[in-house]
Amino acid sequence: MIAELKKGTEAKMHKSVEAFKADLAKVRTGRAHPGILDHITVDYYGAQTPLNQVAKITLIDGRTIGVAPFEKKLGQAIEKAIRDANLGLNPASAGDMIRVPMPSLTEERRKELARVVHKEAEGARVAVRNLRRDAIHAIKEALKKKAISENDERRAADEVQKLTDRHIAEIDKLLAQKEADLMAV
Repeated sequence: MIAELKKGTEAKMHKSVEAFKADLAKVRTGRAHPGILDHITVDYYGAQTPLNQVAKITLIDGRTIGVAPFEKKLGQAIEKAIRDANLGLNPASAGDMIRVPMPSLTEERRKELARVVHKEAEGARVAVRNLRRDAIHAIKEALKKKAISENDERRAADEVQKLTDRHIAEIDKLLAQKEADLMAV
């Protein structure tokens, strides 16, 4: 019972860390990377379709993303979708290719993005701590029902705490890396 609980808790904590990684990928640094455009959808024959399903997204250089639509007539819709995504990007057509230059970040914008990243990290930490609380509550319930001994309860609580510490340390490491990326000029 304890092993299943630990395994389930660890899987949920890992999912929280992965969700935090996905949130970090959406916060742009000064460099271009195709992941910035992942959440953009394009009106494709009346249906909202992810951009990566209607166009090939590549890096042209360190500060420019190239978007090549699979159908020529989608160029205007893709440009509009990128502009409307509120990312501060201004795409420009260059023949069949749409070039999306990444503007350099101002110091003020870098600090604002750092605050956003800190908020996301705290949300991820809270999620991990809530999972710890739920796991320890389940362990105490098992002790009350006499399903486990007090030694097992103490050992399981320590192991859950170690899982929590490990995942929070991983979140902090990801946060430090993203902050370094943001503050690099």
